[in-house]
Amino acid sequence: MAKNDNDNLLKKIIAHAKEYGFIFPSSEIYDGLSATYDYGQNGVELKNNIKNYWWKSMVQMHENIVGIDAAIFMHPTTWKASGHVDAFNDPLIDNRDSKKRYRADVLIEDHIAKIENKIKKEVEKAAKRFGDQFDKEQFLSTNPRVLQNQEKIDQINQRLKTATEQNDLEGIKKIIEDLEIADPVSGSKNWTEVRQFNLMFSTELGSLAEDANKIYLRPETAQGIFVNFLNVQKTGRMKIPFGIAQIGKAFRNEIIARQFIFRMREFEQMEMQFFVKPGEEMKWYEYWKEARMKWHKALGMEDDRYRFHDHLNLAHYANAACDIEFNFPMGFKELEGIHSRTDFDLKAHEEYSGKKLQFFDPQENKSYVPYVIETSIGLDRMFLALLSRAYTEETLEDGSERVVLRIPPMLAPNKVAILPLVNKDGLPEKAREILDCLKYDFNCQHDTKDAIGRRYRRQDAIGTPICVTVDHQTLEDNTVTLRYRDSMKQDRVSIETALKDKINKEVSIKGLFEGI
Repeated sequence: MAKNDNDNLLKKIIAHAKEYGFIFPSSEIYDGLSATYDYGQNGVELKNNIKNYWWKSMVQMHENIVGIDAAIFMHPTTWKASGHVDAFNDPLIDNRDSKKRYRADVLIEDHIAKIENKIKKEVEKAAKRFGDQFDKEQFLSTNPRVLQNQEKIDQINQRLKTATEQNDLEGIKKIIEDLEIADPVSGSKNWTEVRQFNLMFSTELGSLAEDANKIYLRPETAQGIFVNFLNVQKTGRMKIPFGIAQIGKAFRNEIIARQFIFRMREFEQMEMQFFVKPGEEMKWYEYWKEARMKWHKALGMEDDRYRFHDHLNLAHYANAACDIEFNFPMGFKELEGIHSRTDFDLKAHEEYSGKKLQFFDPQENKSYVPYVIETSIGLDRMFLALLSRAYTEETLEDGSERVVLRIPPMLAPNKVAILPLVNKDGLPEKAREILDCLKYDFNCQHDTKDAIGRRYRRQDAIGTPICVTVDHQTLEDNTVTLRYRDSMKQDRVSIETALKDKINKEVSIKGLFEGI
């Protein structure tokens, strides 16, 4: 998809999300607040359903994973121990002509992505030329243009890795200059120096300024898990390997916050820290890479929308790291991270707190600091991924058009809409009776306004998988018409014997777990 098409798709998604009660600009009546958003009545339902799918798959489906909900405010030494006070920085660069500010490393990564696209186009051309005989792996390893472009990518990555590890800001700027990277807005190459910017929000704890202590809004949820390692292990009588899961808000003072809800200053994370025996971390790292990809693909989105991206520039705490990237309207971007964090976090908190954070292994009759495998997914990014994939504009057989959100039925904000064919003749009352029967099991809507076709379109636009139409025949034989969102096919069923089972089969979350 061309860049303009991608830009248009994102604009359409943003407009649709607002029009149908998914996402609103925060404080909009005061002209909004940059990079902050509110989730509307349909958005909060979808968000809660994503949380529920993640939580059940982590906690309910695993006997050795439990959940917690740690406080947002933490003792400030927590962030000294974790390295955030000294090292939680982004390298920023300004363009003097456009006055726009960018993350320097992202400018370089975007340049690499353009070279990767050249390779992709070469592959697509060759695939068309050779058809079924095309050997992609052989082509990638032998084609001169592909090899030349791959060499460029490898050289840039190596330079960026070295500069980042050495905190060489001049070196990062030199890469931008050597690659002749231009400002995406103005095309100017008139750049400032690169400088570091700490991303943590700070505030004060205490009623009087002179008595106040400087504390931070947490920039990640992981540290709340690490400082509670012993509490959970002892009270839950947990044995290695085991995991602790958490869903919660995190805050980062992103200077370059853009692309709708992809990058915000207040966001929500779904994280699980899995504690393992030292020496077994790589086995579990590979296990969780595969397990998390299965979780994503169980949602039924195309496999080619996902890819693994191994980190070349490892964080100070990691010995292996990769991202699951999703093909957003802005291209492939990080959706979830899987990291082997070694024993860095627990050892650092031991050092700064003076408390032992170790596990006594009765089989080996010794104590050790466990290693950690982390899975961390941005809830808001997952929301955007679903919305991006779900948004569909269709031209129907009769020439009419509809916009439909093909959200996986198990995650849809509303599972059923109950629609009386006309708003008279006892049909609204019968519809209410059906609603009262179904609302204990499913999130339902009841709609009587406008012609039935318009009501179908409204439900399509918010992603409701099933509409139940109540008509005059319903009063005679207690049957209703089920109309399915994606196929628009209709099915006549008995209210008493089949209605609930048919709906449940379509929307039950159990089907997702069976696919993992």
